[in-house]
Amino acid sequence: MGEDLSRIELDPSRIMQVGAGFWASKTLLSAVELGLFTLLDTEPLTGAQVGERLGLHPRAIYDFLDTLVALRFLERDGEGSDGRYRNTAETSEFLNRRSPSYIGGILEMFNARLYGFWNDLTEALQTGKPQNEIKLTGQPMFDELYRDPARLEEFMLAMEGISVSNFQALAEKFDFSKYKSVCDIGGASGRLCTVLASRHPHLQCTSFDLPVVTSIAEKTVATAGLTDRIRCISGDCFTDAFPRADVITMGLVLHDWNLERKMQLIQSAYEALPDGGAFVVIENLIDDARRENTFGLMMSLNMLIEFGDGFDYTGSDFTRWCKEVGFRKVEVIPLAGPGSAGIAYK
Repeated sequence: MGEDLSRIELDPSRIMQVGAGFWASKTLLSAVELGLFTLLDTEPLTGAQVGERLGLHPRAIYDFLDTLVALRFLERDGEGSDGRYRNTAETSEFLNRRSPSYIGGILEMFNARLYGFWNDLTEALQTGKPQNEIKLTGQPMFDELYRDPARLEEFMLAMEGISVSNFQALAEKFDFSKYKSVCDIGGASGRLCTVLASRHPHLQCTSFDLPVVTSIAEKTVATAGLTDRIRCISGDCFTDAFPRADVITMGLVLHDWNLERKMQLIQSAYEALPDGGAFVVIENLIDDARRENTFGLMMSLNMLIEFGDGFDYTGSDFTRWCKEVGFRKVEVIPLAGPGSAGIAYK
């Protein structure tokens, strides 16, 4: 009897919620793609007004908007056709393209690229091979991106959107007062350098990346009015020595690569630092027990989709690798959400 009762008490709702998670995901991603949250940032609108301005079919309007209400991405005042839809505080802050805190770039990239690629996760699990553009063209992801400057800049802005809160947290939580210079390896759009230079006026910063990326960083730095304190240098982090600096940073770089490449980058960072210098990685570090940081674990699955042998890692993994190359001490500082900074001291 007790066994039958325990079976009755089991609830499949969480299984169904996760299994149908792509419904909710795609609803949000389509809203971002359509610019819904930017449209609603100026004034509340009726469903008919939203449908007219975004070109939605009448059949879809209310199911779409009311689903977003139920998911708590929109709020609605009133009922039926008289109801008016408006952003929540979160969507106004983070999904309105006019907001300086906009993170929709990464969601746009999820929608345009990763949503379809993740359909082949089972194949990736069975083969260990990437499931992205390389399946169609035979060329690695970054090679494809570097061919199209507009698409590359879109990707860099997406990475900036997912990282900027971590950059800001690092600028506040890490003690930069004892250092004079920072070099960001794989500096992408240059945003980490602008965040650090703005928060710490004594720092001289360098953004280091491939030539095709450097022009993007130069625009970011110029827009921030920091060309006197941030230089953008072109180079290849696997063939060129890193520029010397008191602090070497890497934001969402190390997880792209297999262990051999990871160790090469860590060794290069060690060689570019003076005694007392610090090597900082900003990643979604997986908890050491591999039980809690769901986003970090799924990011590692995403690296399987994107690169095959790239993977995310734990703080203890990072500690072990850094000590192998000679760093004397390693610590992990929580940043924003699932993000953390791994810091190795020479």
